[in-house]
Amino acid sequence: MRDFYGDPLRLELLSQLSGFRQAGGQAVSPHGAGLFTYCTVNRERFRQLRLDHPVLAVVLSGSKEIWQGDRQERLTTGAVFVLPAGVDLDIVNDPDSRSGVYEAMILEITPDRLPDDLPAVGRRQGAGHTVPLSAALIEAFRHAATEVACGAGSGHVRQARMTELLALLAEEPAAAPLFALPLEERLRRMFRARPDRDWRCAEVARSLGLSDATLRRKLRGQGAGFSDLLRTERMGVARDLLAGGMSSGAVALSVGYASRAHFARSYRAVHGCNPSGS
Repeated sequence: MRDFYGDPLRLELLSQLSGFRQAGGQAVSPHGAGLFTYCTVNRERFRQLRLDHPVLAVVLSGSKEIWQGDRQERLTTGAVFVLPAGVDLDIVNDPDSRSGVYEAMILEITPDRLPDDLPAVGRRQGAGHTVPLSAALIEAFRHAATEVACGAGSGHVRQARMTELLALLAEEPAAAPLFALPLEERLRRMFRARPDRDWRCAEVARSLGLSDATLRRKLRGQGAGFSDLLRTERMGVARDLLAGGMSSGAVALSVGYASRAHFARSYRAVHGCNPSGS
């Protein structure tokens, strides 16, 4: 087991995040949206833990074992790690032998925190969960955590800090789960980026390495449909363009509608009003 006392980068990380530490005991302490510290004085085992969102986290005190299938990894104090969403994990949290406390700082990476131009990051076989430390990553993590904890500050600054952090992680195979968007969200982003394109399910499915039937089945499993998603995203873009002063006819063309009547019907179906009255 690696002793963090001999690792200057881990010591620096722990120093930079000292303001987020708890006094002790067993509790979840929220610091901001999707950012919290978890603390326990007891050895814990969680079986088949499944997360709703991937997380980027730091072991602040103690050690952690992660079992994914038959692969096991042990993390010690000062380790930065990533846990995927939608995967069954077995987790063991061990308090530190000196302080008697296990503590971790956890940052949820929800889809809204990811940039639209997602990197193509592949998860290399056996990459594990630990992210290598660097001085730049320590600084970016501190900045992002501080901005999230501020809450009431500028959303643009907060997103810029998050983007900076994620950019540093984009080349790390262990961090790939942070960038794995749900299928529905991937399609929404595709449609928003090119609302005027003549999107076809079979074409989109091929671009994702799926068959038409498989894509439709997966969407149904998420309670969504291809045509409904496309219309909803197009009408969202249309509303923004109308709010910016563009004429209804020009907006219709901008979101892929040659027929203004067809555009108006779609707009009413999504927003409950006519394009001219939005």
